[in-house]
Amino acid sequence: MISLTRFITGAALGAALTLPMQPAQAGAFVHLFEWQWSDVAQECENFLGPKGFSAVQVSPPQEHIQGGAWWTRYQPVSYRLNSRSGDASAFADMVQRCNAAGVDVYADAVINHMANGSGTGTAGSGYDSGSLSYPVYSSWDFHSPCGINPEDYGTNAWRVRNCQLVGLPDLDTADGYVQNTVAGYLNELASLGVKGIRIDAAKHMSPGDISGILSKVNNPLYVFQEVIDLGGEAVSATEYTGTSDVTEFRYSASIGDVFKNQKLAYLNSFGESWGFLAGGNAVVFTDNHDNQRGHGAGGSNVVTYKDGSLYNIANVFMLAWPYGYPKVMSSYSFSNGDQGPPSQTVYQNGSAQCGGAWVCEHRWSSIANMVAFRNTTDGTGVSLWWDNGNDQIAFSRGNKGFVVINREGGSLSRTFSTGLPDGQYRNVAGNNACVPVQGGQVFLTVPAMQAAALHAGARC
Repeated sequence: MISLTRFITGAALGAALTLPMQPAQAGAFVHLFEWQWSDVAQECENFLGPKGFSAVQVSPPQEHIQGGAWWTRYQPVSYRLNSRSGDASAFADMVQRCNAAGVDVYADAVINHMANGSGTGTAGSGYDSGSLSYPVYSSWDFHSPCGINPEDYGTNAWRVRNCQLVGLPDLDTADGYVQNTVAGYLNELASLGVKGIRIDAAKHMSPGDISGILSKVNNPLYVFQEVIDLGGEAVSATEYTGTSDVTEFRYSASIGDVFKNQKLAYLNSFGESWGFLAGGNAVVFTDNHDNQRGHGAGGSNVVTYKDGSLYNIANVFMLAWPYGYPKVMSSYSFSNGDQGPPSQTVYQNGSAQCGGAWVCEHRWSSIANMVAFRNTTDGTGVSLWWDNGNDQIAFSRGNKGFVVINREGGSLSRTFSTGLPDGQYRNVAGNNACVPVQGGQVFLTVPAMQAAALHAGARC
């Protein structure tokens, strides 16, 4: 658990404070984890586009080992576009349809390593890690085998970047042939209309290697790198910000700790002053596909869909607060850390089947509606902060938006200063009822474990 005592700022009980804050990064995107390409396409058209999501992150599209566990997607056999989510034709169709709906596609790119073991991949390609034989790689394309010991993460950056992550054959990403081959894969994705990539396991490659690969990509892509850094490690996330945006895992750990264990009043300076990356470099999330399962900086403080209303209001805060580029997680229900996706597709008879096997947190009303809140309030800072010294908070986003979060066991009824122009506004994070703002003031009743949010784009 991360201790937050040094971050307490002592907002006065009942006071309204104006806080300096870096302007928000525009937009929010969603990770449709393990969705079929045809399902992603329909979701872009039916929901993500209309709700204003900037992009959708999709699971790794390259050929991978066979098997039912989710992590099979992260053991590449080749860069052929044939995976558990569909074939190359379905992938290309999905990208075209999402682009047409105004939703960019970010592909998860697994380029640090290749698959372990031997067998036949999802596109029919043979592989053998014993002889380091793959369709596009041979033994001289890999680092010499060595293991990463637990203590290496704190003391030995070279081993973290050059040895085998959980025994997976580690590509020599400094090699010219390897860089050209990986760049060829990324160029193929870009040629199909993919607008961005997530670089998996970036901390296990040197920043220079990643820059070398990206320099060979012909079309501009939005890039963010997965670097798990909770502090005190030999590899730091700040080493990678010169290349592209980076995942800020301290944000996930801290927001979970606050919502589960601390006081929401502590959040009035949430961001860079907590030791996080500069907001313009950070991709942030309440949880991701790794840490919600206890992997990849996971732990008991990570808040997930299993936390119900607590998760809902944590995401409301993430989307309302101007720090980083937020990613909304969309999960399937799981009972163990290895469990793969449901056998049934999300869309059946033209309708998304969410709330059971497919959790679809991005469709929870408050979370979905807060995407437009974030888009509307882009470029404004935080003002008129209020808290009760405990677990009820409120703040304005200039004259564009206002949010209240109540994590206490009883309802909150109060008149707030909003900064909004007078008029009728829809409560997009609550019951969608219209409420009047007069003289910049609004009276709201927010039930226990719920939120309220008003913004200039949701006038009645």
